[in-house]
Amino acid sequence: PLFSLFHQLSITNMKLAVAALLAGSAAAFAPSTLGGRSATQLDARKPFITGNWKLNPQTRDEAVQLAADIAASITDASPDADVALFVPYVFLEAAMGAAGDKLMVGAEGVCPEINGAFTGAVSTSMLDSVGVKWALAGHSERRVIFGETDEYINGQCKKLIDQGMAVILCIGESEAEYEQNLAGAVCAVQLKKGLAGIAKEDLDKVVIAYEPVWAIGTGKVATPETAQSVHATCRSIVAEIYDQEAADGMRILYGGSVTPESVDELMAQADIDGCLVGGASLDSTKFGRIINFQA
Repeated sequence: PLFSLFHQLSITNMKLAVAALLAGSAAAFAPSTLGGRSATQLDARKPFITGNWKLNPQTRDEAVQLAADIAASITDASPDADVALFVPYVFLEAAMGAAGDKLMVGAEGVCPEINGAFTGAVSTSMLDSVGVKWALAGHSERRVIFGETDEYINGQCKKLIDQGMAVILCIGESEAEYEQNLAGAVCAVQLKKGLAGIAKEDLDKVVIAYEPVWAIGTGKVATPETAQSVHATCRSIVAEIYDQEAADGMRILYGGSVTPESVDELMAQADIDGCLVGGASLDSTKFGRIINFQA
């Protein structure tokens, strides 16, 4: 059964206190006022546009058609960007066949165990065996609805890397945490716990997605300036964990009701390297426009 959302809400205050304590002083997470990044950093951080289908669509035929239509929107005139779709397990191979070499197809999650008595689980080796090289970890719906902890998410990240695969580590604060100015503190905790035990030389297999929970599926979008500020903070946290070189090379995506109307201004921000798109990735016309962003 699904974990109770009411239970999650009942421990919100405790989470906030722990986040604040672990993240250190508030001053360490003040919004960055640095200017744009250098040409070298721009070259190093190739844009990454990704779609997360979640519990959609409902049939294999729909998945094949959607993947094919999205792939067709990538042309020689499209931006030089990586594109990936994260789809339900049962549609992985079908979507890969429909998309061809136009884009990557990844899994929406993975079990941090390789084998054993874990009914309903899918392992990294299973995914790897069918050609999947990417998976999501830490999406807020997995954290809140399914009760996946930072430790579990860290296990997913490490297992994917051990398998030679890559991961998008999702982080982000709730609306209550945002209103209490704890976005930086929450992201710091989730990043430090999610990246624990991952060596700097393996960071080329890691992408971060900042998704303010209050913006997911609500139609609300953080302003480009707000998103940029939190992305810059996340980059500074990566520098604290590793070093500035690691931070400069880390791709950080924005997720949270990204639309064709909002993508251009978001992608123009210095520290936003791509998008993790939910609802709009189920519409090939809308997602095609997002893939063909103008920044």
